[in-house]
Amino acid sequence: MSAGDPRGRAVVIVASTRAAAGEYEDRTGPVIAAWLAERGFEVGAPVVRADGPGVAVALAEAVAGGARVILTTGGTGITPTDRTPEATAPLLDLEIPGIMEEARRTGVAHTPTAVLTRGHAGLAGGAFVMNLPGSPGGVRDGLGVLDRILDHVLEQARGAVHPATDPAADTAVPGADDAAGATS
Repeated sequence: MSAGDPRGRAVVIVASTRAAAGEYEDRTGPVIAAWLAERGFEVGAPVVRADGPGVAVALAEAVAGGARVILTTGGTGITPTDRTPEATAPLLDLEIPGIMEEARRTGVAHTPTAVLTRGHAGLAGGAFVMNLPGSPGGVRDGLGVLDRILDHVLEQARGAVHPATDPAADTAVPGADDAAGATS
């Protein structure tokens, strides 16, 4: 898809109390925004919010605003202020747990603490939403997973018929009748 043929709007939300207070400049949000832009999405500057209720508000605004993809970074750990998953869960119409499972599995190959990452991936009001960690390595791992599946997720979210479930497709499995106990 060319840059003149955008795939829809994407929003990046940075959950970081310190970045929101100006104590440091977030490095992960711009990486995610660039990744999305390279894939043809219209994406603005990352929205930086302090951990907590501000993240929930930003998520709800992105969904209501018609974003097609919403990626968060930060707030997925286990410290007392890490609450991005709690802000995300109520918005999801459908959770897709396998995406986060794969992101954690990929992350563990680089650092054992990736198992501490909490987060959600799923659909909210037609948008795909995923919580990425706040570390550059965690973002890299999560985007690596998305790189392989995002197009398919978005097609399915729009209702595209999966070839395996298309009634017109020949999905018969040789020997399936025998396995079900049928006799000829």
